[in-house]
Amino acid sequence: MFSIPDLGEILFYSIVFLVVLSSCWVVMSPNLVHSAVSLLFTLFGVAGLYVFLYADFMAASQVIIYVGGILVLIIFGVMLTNKIDDPKLSNPSQNQLIAGVFCLLLLVFQFQIIFNTNWNLGELIIRESTVNQIGMMLLSKYLLPFEVVSVLLLAALIGAAMLSRKKVD
Repeated sequence: MFSIPDLGEILFYSIVFLVVLSSCWVVMSPNLVHSAVSLLFTLFGVAGLYVFLYADFMAASQVIIYVGGILVLIIFGVMLTNKIDDPKLSNPSQNQLIAGVFCLLLLVFQFQIIFNTNWNLGELIIRESTVNQIGMMLLSKYLLPFEVVSVLLLAALIGAAMLSRKKVD
């Protein structure tokens, strides 16, 4: 008849509610700072969903990269654009009908996959952490690509710092 959900289900549905509500507020908020703060809650909620999927490395990466780096960069950019004299932010949206149809088709496609997938419900599978395996692979098999990407990111950081400096004449 009616069963009382356990604490895990309550936590899962509250995180899903947080992600859906905050992501809608990111899109619909007229204030950019409010959108950035809502994005913070959305990204933390997605990290929480990764924890439910036993993807602890992805959850930690979500918090470190997106919440710690990208969101701070977005807020920094918003704060810098507020210092511009006489900004022209009125840009009429074009192709809203095409974008709406595309999003609706994408939603139908996602629902098709969700409802036709054979989900393993009711089985509790305890898995060990993936962080050790990923760390060993990054330091053995994929060491060279990892180092190449780190040098590329360092070069991009140095280039961004050079571009943001004021030119002295």
